[in-house]
Amino acid sequence: MALARSIYLDHSATTPTDPRVVEVMLPYFTQHFGNPVSVHQFGRQAESAIETARERIGQVLNCLPSEVIFTSGASESNNLALRGSMRAGDQRPVLTTRVEHHAVSRTAAEIGEVEWLPVDSWGRASVEDVERTPSARLVSLMYANNEVGTIHDLAGFAEAAHEIGAYFHTDAVQAGGQLPLDVNALGVDMLSLSAHKFYGPKGVGLLYARKGVELHAIQTGGSHERGLRAGTHNTPLIVGMALALELATTEYEFRVKQLAARRDELIDGVLSRIPDVRLTGHPTERLPSHASFVIDGAESNTLLMHLDLLGVAASSGSACKTGNPEPSDVLLAMGYTPTEALTGLRLTVGLSTTQADIEYAVDALVRTVEKVRKVRDRMVIA
Repeated sequence: MALARSIYLDHSATTPTDPRVVEVMLPYFTQHFGNPVSVHQFGRQAESAIETARERIGQVLNCLPSEVIFTSGASESNNLALRGSMRAGDQRPVLTTRVEHHAVSRTAAEIGEVEWLPVDSWGRASVEDVERTPSARLVSLMYANNEVGTIHDLAGFAEAAHEIGAYFHTDAVQAGGQLPLDVNALGVDMLSLSAHKFYGPKGVGLLYARKGVELHAIQTGGSHERGLRAGTHNTPLIVGMALALELATTEYEFRVKQLAARRDELIDGVLSRIPDVRLTGHPTERLPSHASFVIDGAESNTLLMHLDLLGVAASSGSACKTGNPEPSDVLLAMGYTPTEALTGLRLTVGLSTTQADIEYAVDALVRTVEKVRKVRDRMVIA
C-alpha cells in the first residue's frame, strides 16, 4: 500500500543532487571523457575542467587553487589530514574529541598518540583545554556536529593550536552550504568537505591544506594531487562539486533563512507536543537545518522503524548491529546516560522541506512516541 506522504528529514546524511549540478556533469561522462593526465586533446579537456573547478573552489574558500586537494570524500580527506601529518618518531599527540565523526575519532585512535578533549553538555570543546596542552602535532575539531548540530567557533581553537605548535584541522562536512567557509577567517590549516552534503554528487570531496603544511601521501600509486593522492581524477564529480559549492555560496542567505525557519518549526512542534523530550546540542549555536532530541521511553531505532512506515525518513546516533542497539558515542561524551543515549533522534530539513512536511512529520512523531511508550508501559506492568 502506498504511503500517504514521503518526507525526507535526513539531509545531514545526504542531500539530493541539484539538477543544475547533474546537468553540468553529464558531458564529462560521455563527451569529455579523457583521462586528465593524458597528453592528447581528450586528456587536456578533462585537465582543464579539473583545474577550472579547483580555481572556482579556491575562490569560495578564499585560498590558492593549489591548496585544494581533490579526494573521494570527507572520510578520505580526514584520513589524509590525520595520517598524512604523522611523523615517524614524533611522540606529540593528536588532540580531538569523542564527538567527532568516526572518520576522525577512529583514525586518531588508530594512530595511537591521541589525547581526548572533553566536551560540555552541548558537545563543545574548550579553547582553554587546548591551551593547557604542552604541545601537539595536530588539533582536529569538527566545525559543526553531525549528530546534534552544535557549532564550534573555530578561530579561537586555531589560534590556540598554533600557540602549542600544532596544525589545526576541521571536519567541515556538515558546514558546507550552511556556515561561512573562508579558511583565512577561520584560521584553519586544513579543512575537509564532501560534496553530497551540499547538493553535490556522492563520491567526491576535498581537503584544503594551507601552503606550507607538510603532508605525506597515505596511498601509493600515481602522483596525482601534488603526489598526495593516487588514482585517476573523477572529472564529472569534481566539476559537479565545484558548481554545487558555488551555488551554496551565491544562494547562502536564502538557503540559511529557509532552513532555519523549517528547523525552528520542527523544534517548536516536537517540544510543545511531546512530553519528556529534550533538545540535544546547543539551543542557538546549531546548524540551520538541524534538530535533534532525546525522547524518554522511546528507543530511537524503534522510532525510526515506525516513522518510516508512516513515510518519514529520520536517523539516530545509536548504531544497531544484528538487532543489538548501542548507545550514541556523541551523547555519552556529552554526559547522557546509556539509556538516554539510546533514544537520540535526528531530524534534518532540506531546501525542499515545506511547512506542511513539518506538520505531518510532527504529527507522525507524536503518534509514534505514544505507541512506543504504551508498549513500554505494558511491558513494565507485565
